[in-house]
Amino acid sequence: MAMLEVNDINVYYGSIHAIKGVSFEVNEGEIISLIGANGAGKTTILQTVSNLLHSKTGNIKFLDEEIHHLPAHKLVPMGLAQVPEGRRVFSQMSVEENLELGAFTRPKANIKEDMEEIFERFPRLKERRRQLAGTLSGGEQQMLAMGRAMMSKPKLLMLDEPSMGLAPLLVEEIFDIIKSLNERGTTILLVEQNAQMALSIADRGYVLETGKIITSADAKTLLNDDVVRKAYLGG
Repeated sequence: MAMLEVNDINVYYGSIHAIKGVSFEVNEGEIISLIGANGAGKTTILQTVSNLLHSKTGNIKFLDEEIHHLPAHKLVPMGLAQVPEGRRVFSQMSVEENLELGAFTRPKANIKEDMEEIFERFPRLKERRRQLAGTLSGGEQQMLAMGRAMMSKPKLLMLDEPSMGLAPLLVEEIFDIIKSLNERGTTILLVEQNAQMALSIADRGYVLETGKIITSADAKTLLNDDVVRKAYLGG
């Protein structure tokens, strides 16, 4: 069943046509990767799904409900959460306070238990629960941004460049975490420049070039596609 359906979106920045007739879907339980070079439009698509940007055409459905007309803050209680590029943690607040803000749209019940569950998944955050988020390393901030999004109990988690600026060992750790979140029932839409890593954990992928989807297939097929390998996988 399609959890997210994006149909024929066209997004402009002034006179620049950034996203050109893009359509794709994310089925329940999948990890879907959107890959493409820097500037291909990956982040713009996520921001359009989150209603931070608006499409001139088409529509977007989440759980069979049209959402493109809804204000962005209404989407989180519906089960749609986004971890933005660059992490965007609240640097002057503690790890614990950042996580509490992730649960802002929920009733107060169970929030402490949910936070303990996040600390189980991210033991390093537990060690630093009282520390200011701005003093964490890049990898820890990425874990915090993911944990904060998970506190909203999302059905669909959208991740924007989670490996950006991280050392290779940390990249592996973050991707292991993404995989385990998916195995525990969270559907994932992953935007990532590290196409090799993104496709290695995905079910399916869409390749974006200058605002258009140029090809889509299951992840294994894309990993073995000569054109994709040359353009995005350094092969």
